[in-house]
Amino acid sequence: MKRIALSALLMVVLAACSSTPVKDSGPVKVEDRNPAAGGSGTSGAESKATTLNDGSSASALKDPSNILSKRNVYFDYDEYVVREEFKPLVQAHAKYLTQNNAARVTVQGNTDERGSREYNLALGQRRADAVKKALTVLGAGDRQVETVSFGAEKPRCTQAEESCWSQNRRADLVHQGE
Repeated sequence: MKRIALSALLMVVLAACSSTPVKDSGPVKVEDRNPAAGGSGTSGAESKATTLNDGSSASALKDPSNILSKRNVYFDYDEYVVREEFKPLVQAHAKYLTQNNAARVTVQGNTDERGSREYNLALGQRRADAVKKALTVLGAGDRQVETVSFGAEKPRCTQAEESCWSQNRRADLVHQGE
């Protein structure tokens, strides 16, 4: 009887480990809309931004109208799965890293205040690792992405209510030099 239960448990674990193919929703446009650069993504003496392989520049990271300026991936309570609504954001950052091999990013995992310090540090690390895995699956180099967990140590909001806690359940993407 134990053998049958162990075999069934092993099958369930292996089935849970199976991967599903990642759907490519097409290219993510990364462009420089900096007016100082003529707004056309041109490079040269008039642009002080680093030019990438596709003609876009590193200033896209700071352009508020570009998806690359968004740096937060939010999570549900006690979860570390990247939600569907944040997949385009992760995909854009992965493409940026793929096109710029010198770029580096640190993914900082955060949690709300509920739970023990140890639990929150572990959950923050799982959140950071989930974002890193998504970035690397989408083409970013493993050496380009570092992870760190802050647990509940860096709250964005300090009130003890759901609207505040939801702001603290996140992973922040911090590009090198920022």
